[in-house]
Amino acid sequence: MKAQKILVFFAFVFLLSLTVVHAQVKRTITKTEIVDFGPGGTLTVTGAPNGSIRVVGSQTKEVEITATIEIEAPNAAGLDKLAEVTGFVVEGSASRVLITSIGTHAKQLLKKSGKKIPKELLGLPFRIDYVIRVPRFIDLEIDGGKGDLAVENVEGSMRINFIESNAKVAIISGSINLTVGKGNVDVAFAAKGWRSRLVNIMVAAGDLDIHLPANLSADLDAIVLRSGTIENTFPDLKPRDRKVPFTERAIMAKAGVGGVSLKFSVGDGTLRLDKLALP
Repeated sequence: MKAQKILVFFAFVFLLSLTVVHAQVKRTITKTEIVDFGPGGTLTVTGAPNGSIRVVGSQTKEVEITATIEIEAPNAAGLDKLAEVTGFVVEGSASRVLITSIGTHAKQLLKKSGKKIPKELLGLPFRIDYVIRVPRFIDLEIDGGKGDLAVENVEGSMRINFIESNAKVAIISGSINLTVGKGNVDVAFAAKGWRSRLVNIMVAAGDLDIHLPANLSADLDAIVLRSGTIENTFPDLKPRDRKVPFTERAIMAKAGVGGVSLKFSVGDGTLRLDKLALP
């Protein structure tokens, strides 16, 4: 019995030591930067592996970046070092602003920016949440990891890719190419003055909700590629080809007099089409 108690004691000490070794301390930092930038250019954002991106358009003539950064390390000294090398770098020209996230995931980017990090800190998890205020008339190119996405009051073309996201995007004008690997995507087209070229929105696994304006004129294709259904409550869709009726997995439709191409697809999940609710 005594030997058994000794074994239990040493097992407890061993587990306690593992807890101490793997314990992490955390810190939250806010970094901001403002870049003069007029309407008509392109904003390119490379997000962190984890973190949200919110882009808000306004009448400003600058790009205002606010990043909330969460880091963790084995000790305070490690946090101090990570605080120096985690965040973003900005490159700009008259027609383009590039925001690139840097951190423990990107050794080459750190090297390029002239920042060094100890090997024992490489690969530690971190998070960057962005709020970016931009001129209303601007094109967007966004690559994100896992995190929420929101685009509001922006008029311009968009190319957006996220690994995993709950996304909410308001579309006013421009061509749209939006791809999300996993998550739920909510897209609303402007009720008045919507002007667009090609729209292509894809969700590999999750739900896609599309809110269409009552005065829509477009050629619309909606498809569920593997498992799931289409729920269509938009009243003004008609088959483009009388021989190809709507099904629960595929719709080839014309709205109004037809026109611009709208393509929506879901791999596994639900694709909903409905009429945009006016405020």
